[in-house]
Amino acid sequence: MLRLTVPLGLIAFAAAPALAQEAAAPTAAQTNAILNAELPADQAALKGHIQFLASDALRGREAGSAEYDIAAQYVASQFYAAGLRPAGDEGSYLQKVPLIGYKPDGHGSMTLTPKRGAPVALVFGEDYLPAASAALTSLTLDAPVVFVGQGVVGLGRDDYKGVDVKGKIVAFFGGAPSAFPAEERAHFGSAATKAEIARKKGAVGYITLETPKGGRGAYPFATIKAAWDRERTTWGKPDGTGYIPGAPALGMLSQAGAAKLFAGAKLSWEKVSKTAETDNATFKAMPLAATLGVALKTANRAYTSYNVAGTLPGSDPALAKEVVVLTAHLDHVGVGKPNAKGDTIYNGAMDNAVGIASLIEEAKRFKALGKPPRRSVMFLAVTAEEKGLVGSDYFAQNPTVAKADIVANVNLDMPIITYKFEDVTPFGAAHSTLGETVARAAAQIGVGMAGDPRPDEAFFVRSDHYRFVQQGVPSVFLWPGEKGPGKAATDHFLSTHYHQPSDDLVQQPAIDWESGARFVDVNYRIAREIADADAKPMWKKGDFFGTAFGGPMQK
Repeated sequence: MLRLTVPLGLIAFAAAPALAQEAAAPTAAQTNAILNAELPADQAALKGHIQFLASDALRGREAGSAEYDIAAQYVASQFYAAGLRPAGDEGSYLQKVPLIGYKPDGHGSMTLTPKRGAPVALVFGEDYLPAASAALTSLTLDAPVVFVGQGVVGLGRDDYKGVDVKGKIVAFFGGAPSAFPAEERAHFGSAATKAEIARKKGAVGYITLETPKGGRGAYPFATIKAAWDRERTTWGKPDGTGYIPGAPALGMLSQAGAAKLFAGAKLSWEKVSKTAETDNATFKAMPLAATLGVALKTANRAYTSYNVAGTLPGSDPALAKEVVVLTAHLDHVGVGKPNAKGDTIYNGAMDNAVGIASLIEEAKRFKALGKPPRRSVMFLAVTAEEKGLVGSDYFAQNPTVAKADIVANVNLDMPIITYKFEDVTPFGAAHSTLGETVARAAAQIGVGMAGDPRPDEAFFVRSDHYRFVQQGVPSVFLWPGEKGPGKAATDHFLSTHYHQPSDDLVQQPAIDWESGARFVDVNYRIAREIADADAKPMWKKGDFFGTAFGGPMQK
């Protein structure tokens, strides 16, 4: 699963977080006993895929690596064995995904020019940190600056009210109002959403301001400074530039830098920053007294990875062209900092070899039961999820089937199967009729359906289904639920194994293969109902995401 990234358009944190406490490593004999234990056929098949995909030999399956390519070929071979037709490029199971890695090339410069007095050069690392853009190797701007609060327009709030920002730079705080519903708050708090709003308003770039202590929704300047030059990733357009929607990110100003920017403004930085310390603060947009000169350079590199796609054709002449897309991400974070035991390989068993294995086993179940679905079903393993949902974004905007024919997406990312789950959590279910489908499928295997137990984690916008949401496609992301033993098991995994080398086949507590098979079962039932239903999934009437992205909506 994608790690929460810095909401600046600046950087993404490295794969390795602070070291977690782990149980004693199993002995060689214990490891062999775990790996070779006899299981029923359905559980053994699931385990077999994970045993290969999460092995040390694949070195964490980082997108763009040779080991990732081996994993992609493995999935393609399993899709072939399951009877799926190639759905990648030119009769292949593989869709080539051109990737662009980009980061700041040097410190750049930022200079304030007041209406009266001499220009003031901001100091790198004290006043500002530069951003990078995969769309431009160099960027030079000199424009007036307008402060626009948190840069939010929507849900009854307009932080741009009363100002004209066309041809200007906008400056705003990170985050979004905490009064917004959690999923909508995550949407408006993202740098991409803020950048797109700025572009639509005519801004030529944006600056993020450090939120004062006590404010919510943004990272401190010191946190960004520790990793300001880390590489980020997007997908490449045919002209060789990287896809970067919205107005260009210019960088971040510290509170000290912001104080210089606000010098001479109608409202002082002292008053603005004091207001920003309060929850759900509102601000009056205003032009600032100085122009900002910015000169930035970006270092870019192009490389390639692959999505893997196979399709089971539909049988109903009226519905077969419609496609239900089932997704899971194949990549993980590769090789990183060693843990306390010296292990450097981030195997990604739960995140997300389990999801890929479940996808393969669902495909086999469709074929084994002998009755083809009415709609076509695509099984899609995507790349570069850990780099910002990049592979799924590339597919969603450049699908290998007609975009208008994609009617639903069900996504599997990091299902935690170390316990007997008593319910399921479909993130995003409340927004569309897919929630009703999930509830019926869960009931068929004797479990319930729960709402989002961790709204502040913003899981709805942190996995690949969200790229389909942004194309107007009703989508859900499914986890085993947190009822009964689920919460403790989920807490333990997130605190101990998430994005750690210990996320492997012999982690403790042990993977519960029976629960894994049950998870495959419930996902199959969800996909089967969507594929066979008379009506395609719809957004609930008036739903925010269906409205925002122009999807099909209930009348």
